[in-house]
Amino acid sequence: MANHKSAIKRIRRNERAHQHNRLVITSMRTHLKGARAKLAGSSEADAQESLRKAVSALDHAAQKGVVHRNNAARRKSRLMLAYNKAAAARQTA
Repeated sequence: MANHKSAIKRIRRNERAHQHNRLVITSMRTHLKGARAKLAGSSEADAQESLRKAVSALDHAAQKGVVHRNNAARRKSRLMLAYNKAAAARQTA
């Protein structure tokens, strides 16, 4: 346990930041999971809407520093590749 006032305050601040970061990460993962599910078997409009929300959640997490900007860019890129692949499959079917 910390003995100094500043260390005790820092522990409190770290815990608040940790809780906020977990909230952002959980939200981001939820949107990503939903987007992947909608890409697999849903209509074009549903897929686009879920993709938009997932990209927005990734951008928000990157802007807040919860995930690295390259991590967010990589995830968005893979999501867009999956979207394009699913869209091509819908057109041929």
